[in-house]
Amino acid sequence: MADRVASHYSENLELADVIAQNLGSAGRDLSKLTTADLATVDEFHIRGRKATLELAAQMNLNADSHVLDIGSGLGGPARTLAETYGCQVTGIDLTEAFCNAAAAMSDWVGLGKRVSFKQADATNLPFDNKTFDAAMTIHVAMNIAAKDKMYMEARRVVKPSGIFAVYDVLQGEGGKVLYPVPWARDPSISHLATPDEMKSLLVGAGFKLRDVQDSTEESQSFFERMTAQMAKTGSPPVAWRIFLGDDFPTMARNQVRNVTERRIRTISFICVA
Repeated sequence: MADRVASHYSENLELADVIAQNLGSAGRDLSKLTTADLATVDEFHIRGRKATLELAAQMNLNADSHVLDIGSGLGGPARTLAETYGCQVTGIDLTEAFCNAAAAMSDWVGLGKRVSFKQADATNLPFDNKTFDAAMTIHVAMNIAAKDKMYMEARRVVKPSGIFAVYDVLQGEGGKVLYPVPWARDPSISHLATPDEMKSLLVGAGFKLRDVQDSTEESQSFFERMTAQMAKTGSPPVAWRIFLGDDFPTMARNQVRNVTERRIRTISFICVA
């Protein structure tokens, strides 16, 4: 199953080169890039950098914090935290191509010493107990069936009273998800929990729930704007196209229906270890 999830996202193994080419074609100078230049590429989740900053604002971070990003992708959220708070961030991702690209992109913007990335499984983290001051995971658990193991591992590696911030796509009350979607082309690698199931899983892992925020309406607007822009330009955003191929427009249209009909919801959970 892990191999199937990784292959869903990693058909293009030279991601950094492809992203560099696209940025160059858009007139960007790689020697002068900022994190803002990368935001449309590396914040690969619903509502992008705005959602990352909302989550980070509740994590009690400062320059002395060491944060774990579980499912770090291209490293956008990790770099956002490192730049905003001056903290150290370690990212893990199942897809090695993402880790390699994340490291290269961090060097582009001068953050290579504050962030690092490692290929690893979220259900079996390669870290000692109580290593991190805080942890986050953004749009990852949709592909993980063993969520109980994932959250217990997060609880294990976060220090007492540390924050674990979760922002994910959940199963809504409106019926079965319409596929393909960005995290799965069919139900075989899609494992959505309901909001109530998420609460039980997080509490069961030993966390205390401090805050729960439903951003579904904002997510609906996000996808409506995206599909309107694709209709206008004839092509999807570069990052989504690179990762997900020519069927991304279908995925985006499905997401508009999924979120509008409440087949899915986007919810964040702020937990205390």
